[in-house]
Amino acid sequence: MLNIIGKKYIFLSVSGVLMLAALIGVAVFGFKLAIDFTGGTSWQVKFENQEINEGEIRDFFSSDLKVESPMVLEETSSNSFIVRLPHLSENQHQEYLTAMTGKFGKVEEMRFGSIGPTIGKQLRDRAIIATILVLLGISLYMAVSFRKVSFPIRSWKYGVVTLISLFHDVLIPAGLLAYLGYFRGIEMDANFVVALLVIAGFSVHDTIVVFDRIRENLLFRRGGNKSFAETVNESINQTLARSINTSLTLVLVLLAMFFFGPVSLKLFVLVILVGTVVGTYSSIFIASPVLTIWHGSGKNR
Repeated sequence: MLNIIGKKYIFLSVSGVLMLAALIGVAVFGFKLAIDFTGGTSWQVKFENQEINEGEIRDFFSSDLKVESPMVLEETSSNSFIVRLPHLSENQHQEYLTAMTGKFGKVEEMRFGSIGPTIGKQLRDRAIIATILVLLGISLYMAVSFRKVSFPIRSWKYGVVTLISLFHDVLIPAGLLAYLGYFRGIEMDANFVVALLVIAGFSVHDTIVVFDRIRENLLFRRGGNKSFAETVNESINQTLARSINTSLTLVLVLLAMFFFGPVSLKLFVLVILVGTVVGTYSSIFIASPVLTIWHGSGKNR
């Protein structure tokens, strides 16, 4: 049996370093917001001339059309390009399309979407509210679910520890995006918020599996000679294989999507991939050890 609780400070130190790095990234670099939150235009085009590259398109928008900071990504699966621009009116859209056709030849519009700054602000505010409501709902659910297990640690503390674990799981992918935004120009869009909520749901599911086994062992072994830390460690070992196997199957699928899927979904898949690995780690090596530390500090007081 692995003595995970006995080595808890090693695992917590690893998470502490990652969280500190993520906090520094978010505080120093912030996020590079996409048009979903700031307003702007996303335009996917395909050219008949297959020799056109990203640099030529970027130079066309910045030099010929005087567009400020255009962003161009190549979509290799469809041989097209995704262009990010400031908000365009329909007249500007048609003018740019005519100019592009005159410059590069026949152009096929695969997708065009433009969002005004007001709508972008509404989406940003609603995303924040949705995230807060999800976290509060999860905390309440945990407190109610574990209400029958108030010994040797209060049921509401399971909910608080779950929130700590969720903060850990969400912060690290967010920090990664902050670094990618600064060094690679990657933007945070609505898909990122969806990915964070997916991570939160997966992480909570994994944490509940461990906590539920702790609850069962506490209920059926109350009065035994095992300490709370020993019971927690045994519960982790009983669910360890299930947690790893479940996460591994998802990781394999996400890796396939990341390497062979469309470029427009790469960031979404990457965030979920990192969150899945981090969430599995926190469910095993963070949530339960924090529970034992809290229990020990209460006993000492």
